[in-house]
Amino acid sequence: MRKQQRKAQFMLVSIGLTLIVLTYFYYPQINKDFKSPNNQNAQENLEDKLTDEQFSSFENVIYKGLYDLDKPFSVQSEKAYILDSDPDLVYMSNMHVVLNLKDGRIVDIISNKGRYNKTSQDCFFEENVRVTDNETKIISENFDLLASENFAKAYNNVKLNNPNGTLRADQLDYNFETKHFKISMFDEKVVKMKVLK
Repeated sequence: MRKQQRKAQFMLVSIGLTLIVLTYFYYPQINKDFKSPNNQNAQENLEDKLTDEQFSSFENVIYKGLYDLDKPFSVQSEKAYILDSDPDLVYMSNMHVVLNLKDGRIVDIISNKGRYNKTSQDCFFEENVRVTDNETKIISENFDLLASENFAKAYNNVKLNNPNGTLRADQLDYNFETKHFKISMFDEKVVKMKVLK
């Protein structure tokens, strides 16, 4: 009888330790790999490796909301999926965001794929990204729209067109409200610029 109790206790402790190791060491590392903005092929490889039990997929997804309590936005995707291990992050293909600003401008962002965080409302666009507010056009391979910081960053083969001119850059940080750019070039020199109306 005591032998069976010890065996049961050992099994319960082993299961508990395994769950702790998986929860605090293994799963965070997996999520870190998936969320890395430089991991271009993560989304493609991920979908190939997953089984139906590990994620939920959707078609024609639309999320609507407000950021800064007064600016409506919508996030759309033809196909999307959510990992069971991270339900706040939505992986999307043909991602499209429409952002309405206080001054009446509408920012339109499209990309081949991307990720949307339902909790922070941050968006991460990848591949063939096109951003426009009818005056300024930004083309890049990656674009991060951080609603939590009211900030956007374009990087990897950035091209900017606006009424004041055209430029190419390594990275471009842009504040839609103030219309200020911070441009980083290949030699790490920084150029600051404001778009004039």
